[in-house]
Amino acid sequence: MNRASIVIVLVMLIVLAGTLAGAFLTRGVMADLPFLQARKGNWTGAYVPSGVVDQRPWQTAATLAALAQSTEEKELAREAERLADHEVDQAFSQSLRQASLEKPNLSGQALALQQRVTELQETIKNDQARIASLSAGTGRRPAGAVSNGSDLEIVKAQLGLDQNELTDSIEDLARESGAQLVKLQQELAARQAAMKQYRDSASKDGGQTAVASAEQYKTFAQQLSTWRSLRNRRQLIAQAEQLARADVAALTGDQARLKTEAAGPGDKAVGESSSERIDRLRQLSAQQNIQSILNDRVGAQRQLMALYGRWGEQVEIQRKIVLHLILRSLALIAAICVLVILAGWALQLALEKMVRDPRQKQTLKTVLNLGTQLVGLLLILLTIFGVPQQMPTILGLATAGLTVVFQDFILAFCGWFVLMGPNGVRVRDWVEIDGVGGEVVKLGLFRTWLLETGNWTAHGHPTGRRVSFLNGYAIRGKYFNFSTVGQWMWDEIKVTVPPGTDIHVLIKGIYEATVKITEADAKMAEAEWKRVTHEEGSPQFSAMPSVNLRPAGAGVDIVIRYITRAGVRVETRNHLFAMIVELMQGGSKEDRNLAPLTPHGRLKG
Repeated sequence: MNRASIVIVLVMLIVLAGTLAGAFLTRGVMADLPFLQARKGNWTGAYVPSGVVDQRPWQTAATLAALAQSTEEKELAREAERLADHEVDQAFSQSLRQASLEKPNLSGQALALQQRVTELQETIKNDQARIASLSAGTGRRPAGAVSNGSDLEIVKAQLGLDQNELTDSIEDLARESGAQLVKLQQELAARQAAMKQYRDSASKDGGQTAVASAEQYKTFAQQLSTWRSLRNRRQLIAQAEQLARADVAALTGDQARLKTEAAGPGDKAVGESSSERIDRLRQLSAQQNIQSILNDRVGAQRQLMALYGRWGEQVEIQRKIVLHLILRSLALIAAICVLVILAGWALQLALEKMVRDPRQKQTLKTVLNLGTQLVGLLLILLTIFGVPQQMPTILGLATAGLTVVFQDFILAFCGWFVLMGPNGVRVRDWVEIDGVGGEVVKLGLFRTWLLETGNWTAHGHPTGRRVSFLNGYAIRGKYFNFSTVGQWMWDEIKVTVPPGTDIHVLIKGIYEATVKITEADAKMAEAEWKRVTHEEGSPQFSAMPSVNLRPAGAGVDIVIRYITRAGVRVETRNHLFAMIVELMQGGSKEDRNLAPLTPHGRLKG
């Protein structure tokens, strides 16, 4: 690794460590019971309620009810909601009664507001008495006053104004003095509205039973995800059960405190006035009502605690059901692995008996191993993730991708049909494909194999190399097939004749000898060309040889062009060279003094 790679790895490790530490420190924000984050409101870890009345029992039950899946869970969730709703209602009732007993110490602005409230209450009483008097027709009217009906309307209007002012003064007094009664009434109204909306939007679906609900998770991934979800739900239910147990302990403590307060003032009954006695008896009655409410709340919390216990047991049963399905999926995956291994082993044994060529055997072994492993991997992926939902789209994309990847093999397959046509290629044909010439030794469904002959137009000797081509060249490429029946080719010989030689006699002799030597090949070539081109009568071209003269620096070049078969080209050339030498030596006296031909067909001077 170079320095840049090392720096990048170190930076990534630092980022990874920082993100993991941050994720650990912020793990609390992912709590499934978000209202419990109020516990972090102080350093002691004690719960800090968001309102006057603690509504955690209802919030816990509603949150857990949303997570219920099976029919059994939904029934327990509905029962938990009913008990939690009743417990919170009783908590509001208790708080309202306690708030009515409180007599806060007032001072400053709060004391002035209290005096104003008292005055307004007295004024309202007077207004009501005056209305009653005017309604009965006994009220006195001063001289010059309006009629009795007008006085009554005026007093009623004044009563309304005084009542509105009293309401505003009471709210101002509550805000100034910190009285809990108004806040309780506001919270109660908000809760009643929220409960009405919750009941209107609650689903009535009972769901499926635990076994039926678990059986719908067919894939290993779904089963594993459900098992983790059930584990988290079990932890939440245990947490809710712990909260209910803590509430029972707290309410029991409140009961003991109220009993102590109720038994305390017994010795104060002596010497108290009647009004004080009446107030004391009213407080005792209110405390007894609160005690009764506390008993009811303790009972509701205990029922919630027991219900959360049963709910946790039900979730544990569902976890065992899902665990059973997970074990079945793992067994299926293990069985697939074993079958893939056994299938590969069996195919290799069959291959040992059927194929003898070591190289072909090794190739087929590799293909079989890869094929069986891919099939096994596909089955395992289907077991883990299941069949994709958008199957037509996935098949279309997969087909398009495979078409792009295997386009050469598709063209090769189609090219095989072209090569099998009347103008195609056959085994033992001499062809040239992409500049490589040779003899076709095998023509397969996808490939063509040649035995390379190098520059076979010169000597036709094989090089010993076996060349393979995909058959797609028949469609998008080009190839040359030199293979008619005789594998014909035009050959050329050039002879340099020095000055002073009888050119015309020599040319005539060479032409006649060339026609005689190549006559059989020429006739066969013309007949085959006629058959190939489907011509009637004489063909448009001739296979007769030609002898031409070309000027040269030291004399004249005689160029002999003739048709021959590729297989006998060298023998024909040697025969023609011998004939030319014989003609040169059997000519005139001057010609006999000529030196023999050079290896390249030139006469030595």
